[in-house]
Amino acid sequence: MTQPTLQNKTLLLLLVTVSVAFLAILWPFYEAVFWGLALAILFMPLHRKVLQRMPSKPNLAALSTLVLCLVVVILPMTLLSISLVQEATHVYERLRSGQLDFGTYVQQVIAALPAWAVSLLDSLDLTSVAALQHKLSTVSVQASQLVATRALNIGQNTLQFVVSFGVMLYLLFFLLRDGQALGARIRRAIPLEESHKHDLSSKFITVIRATLKGNIMVAATQGFLGGFIFWALGIQGPVLWGVLMAFLSLLPAVGAGLIWGPVAIYFFATGSVWQGSVLTAYGIGVIGLVDNILRPILVGKDTKMPDYVVLVSTLGGMTLFGLHGFVIGPVIAALFIAIWDLVTPPPP
Repeated sequence: MTQPTLQNKTLLLLLVTVSVAFLAILWPFYEAVFWGLALAILFMPLHRKVLQRMPSKPNLAALSTLVLCLVVVILPMTLLSISLVQEATHVYERLRSGQLDFGTYVQQVIAALPAWAVSLLDSLDLTSVAALQHKLSTVSVQASQLVATRALNIGQNTLQFVVSFGVMLYLLFFLLRDGQALGARIRRAIPLEESHKHDLSSKFITVIRATLKGNIMVAATQGFLGGFIFWALGIQGPVLWGVLMAFLSLLPAVGAGLIWGPVAIYFFATGSVWQGSVLTAYGIGVIGLVDNILRPILVGKDTKMPDYVVLVSTLGGMTLFGLHGFVIGPVIAALFIAIWDLVTPPPP
């Protein structure tokens, strides 16, 4: 074995070892690193415009963009989270006190169903009051335990959250300030043709921007519209249900309907026909229209991925990575498609 070959293998081994060790160090803060990177990519066009106004002050430009990011994204999310916690606590207390009884609501719906539907539910043992109450009681206990555990974890992990939040902001500042130089250095280190590196980096940036802007805008719009109609119809906890619709709207096509659909069915089953009609028409014609129009424009058009790939990658990403997966999943899917396009070019 020649000396240069031994040196190259040793250098490669050191590179892999140190890289793995570095990733292990970053892993406890991977969420902060990921969102710092994602927000830097999202706000980089705005930062360039700010930097044009103060080209000799890169630190001030990055700080100004960071403040705008706080005002536009983080502060509203904080205020919304406070309202959400208040309403969720109120609903939870009503469940514990018995003022809110989902078993009664379900029985009212079952009583209004046609015979064939009741027979189907009876075959599944879902029409027996005792069995249904037992199932609902079990679910309620599990939900209560989950809520209590989450609340305890939030209290115990407050310091960790503050540290992660600080790391994200700190990293976001430097990524805004030095992001272009850092990106250029990473591209130089990747052993691929320049055209391939350009295609992959462009795809990566495009998908992150499209999924963040598109999904967040669709979720915010559907959540606002859903919360508004719940408030207009007098349904308690409109902020809570609006946030749930916004969260579920990350699932294309089906999302928000998982919340307003059962409520509309309950209205029809209990004789509140006009409320059920209004909610159904509003859910299909307004909330659903947002998903059918905005999502293809804001997400599918830029990512150039079929809707079914977006759906499956979003579901898979959220299963593996939690809430962060609605961005991570489509990014992995887009890079998977892009790399396969590079190694298997279309026939002439």
